[in-house]
Amino acid sequence: MSMQGVAGEDRIELNKDESKSVRLRSRRLLRSLIRPIRSRLAVSFTLVVISQAARAIGPAMIAFAIDRALPEAIHQNLTPLFLVVAAYLGAALTAATLTYAFLKFAARTNQNVLFDLRQRLFVHAQRLSLEFHETYTSGRVIARQTSDLDAIKELLDTGGNEMIAGALYMVFTSVALYALDPSSFVVLLFSLVPLGFLTRWFQRNTKLRYRETRVASARLIVKFVETMTGIRAVKAFRKEKANDVEYAQLTEDYRKVNAKVIQLFGIYDPGLTMIGTVTVAVILLFGGFRVIDGQLGIGILTAAILYARRFFDPMEDMATFYNAYQSATSALEKISGVLEVLESVPEPQHPVKLEQPAGHLNFKDVEFHYSNGKTVLPGFNLDIPAGQTIALVGTTGAGKSTLAKLVSRLYDPSAGQLTLDGVDLRDLSNLELRKAIVMVTQEAYLFSGTVADNIALGKPDATSAEIRAAAKAVGVHEFIMSMPQGYDTDVNKRGGRVSAGQRQLISFARAFIADPAVLILDEATASLDIPSERLVQHALQTLLDGRTSIIIAHRLSTVSIADRVLVMELGQIIEDDTPAALISGTGKFSRMHAAWRASLV
Repeated sequence: MSMQGVAGEDRIELNKDESKSVRLRSRRLLRSLIRPIRSRLAVSFTLVVISQAARAIGPAMIAFAIDRALPEAIHQNLTPLFLVVAAYLGAALTAATLTYAFLKFAARTNQNVLFDLRQRLFVHAQRLSLEFHETYTSGRVIARQTSDLDAIKELLDTGGNEMIAGALYMVFTSVALYALDPSSFVVLLFSLVPLGFLTRWFQRNTKLRYRETRVASARLIVKFVETMTGIRAVKAFRKEKANDVEYAQLTEDYRKVNAKVIQLFGIYDPGLTMIGTVTVAVILLFGGFRVIDGQLGIGILTAAILYARRFFDPMEDMATFYNAYQSATSALEKISGVLEVLESVPEPQHPVKLEQPAGHLNFKDVEFHYSNGKTVLPGFNLDIPAGQTIALVGTTGAGKSTLAKLVSRLYDPSAGQLTLDGVDLRDLSNLELRKAIVMVTQEAYLFSGTVADNIALGKPDATSAEIRAAAKAVGVHEFIMSMPQGYDTDVNKRGGRVSAGQRQLISFARAFIADPAVLILDEATASLDIPSERLVQHALQTLLDGRTSIIIAHRLSTVSIADRVLVMELGQIIEDDTPAALISGTGKFSRMHAAWRASLV
């Protein structure tokens, strides 16, 4: 499935082809969820069939008691009455016991389905390419994992089980009524005509309304997540009031959509009650005349009234169920959309193993363009010998970061070949690739946990001694030891207890302990002040030693440690030489360097 298809799912109106495609996609997902639990569903269905059959037999027993057992009891024969009472209580006990067993068994099955779906969504979202996560915002992904899954959980936990039981009860009730009094059954049959029109009207209107509620809910979550994630920018640009107004409008939109759904419910539920009441009244009137004429027993009339009334009991719950159903259907459509996005950077079917990667990189006629069609690298060629440190410089949009993402295989070339030690990167497993190539970004993200945990991310089986050695190598050991619990200090979310420079040093220690053949530094010092940058420079010397390195930097102070500088423009290399040679020349790098030096004065 294309990214454009996923992006279009937050629209409320879909054309006919889109609606059909979404339905088919949701059904495929539903079938895949049901397939592993078919045997459990069969057991659940057997339990509910028996329980609802036992429940439906009650009014028939009452009819027998009134018309047969009571006359016998009047003539001192109490045996039939005791038998029918015992049978009635036995049927009720059977129905209650099996209903309990069904609900308990179904609850476990439902939890398995939710676990499977939640796990699939998490695993698949991790596997998807960087392009997906750059296009499909984190707020929308979180909405899939929270509100959408909650909607499905609500349906499975309540409405689904009750609806299955209710539908079966309606079937057994209809059969029993037909067996007892076909005439009353015909009255019930006629009542299905207005009931069908009312239900169809409700379905048609709630389908659109619930798509609106899911879209409105997702927009609320997206706004909240983006605001909290970018809280520094919010405060820096004093966007609190503007955000308050926007969020209040989104909340109002969500309230209005839910109000429309409640209005539909307010028409449907009383309509069901009215149809049921009229049906019972007609059966009572028509049956009463037949009782007077001696054509019908009082017991059968009583049972017919009970069956007709009970027939509509599940129907009154149908509005609640259908609310949950529409919400869950809309949620399943969105979740299935994410799950059917294809991996643009798939694992190879027959991966090649690199025993001791040296780090020789080669671009041969590499082209790359994003899904929007914009070409970034047109026919790119470059050879980077093992162990060489190169610096990529150029204006924004020149293709530097794209090149780094290709080397780390966050993207695959649209054409051409990119090899590591002669092996196409597409032929390497992700495990092999992550061992051989490591990227350190400007953000220097630290996960919740201890400092030691964050360093060990580069080598999960690292010993305490190895973690400390990596920290010492990049010059961050002393700082770590000054923290409250040393290496066991919890850095909190996003490394809140450490400065930008210290976070960067910890990320360098993480890269150092991974010991990759190729290291990529993508603007790794861009967010640092001058003192912090000088602190990091020493760590860089240690980190780059003996490995192939690609440095992307706007600050030309970082470029001085490179063996070779590549100046990029519009996806092409326009200058390629040592830093000293380019500085002494008259090209673009020389002018950039002169401007940088002038800015320091």
